[in-house]
Amino acid sequence: MASLSICNVYAGISYGIRPASSGGAAAKPRRMVAVRAEAINPDIRKTEDKVVDSVVVTELAKPLTAYCRCWRSGTFPLCDGSHVKHNKATGDNIGPLLLKNK
Repeated sequence: MASLSICNVYAGISYGIRPASSGGAAAKPRRMVAVRAEAINPDIRKTEDKVVDSVVVTELAKPLTAYCRCWRSGTFPLCDGSHVKHNKATGDNIGPLLLKNK
């Protein structure tokens, strides 16, 4: 019997659910994630080495917080610098969103 999967693709990351291959009635679906190396930023400010935007906020607990915009961070939604590897692999120029305390 062929296995069917239901997938959603967003920003180069596909999420899907595939039924487990064991024939038992109590088998749970397995979740799978496939990350494709493709540019996230196709045309915004491509003349810049890295696109980083800063927003000044008056009420923050920390003086600076970096949020991920590449969807590759192991600490998502916070940035862990994964965009550097992504940018080298794809030629992209995505960077974090920085929230700064006023």
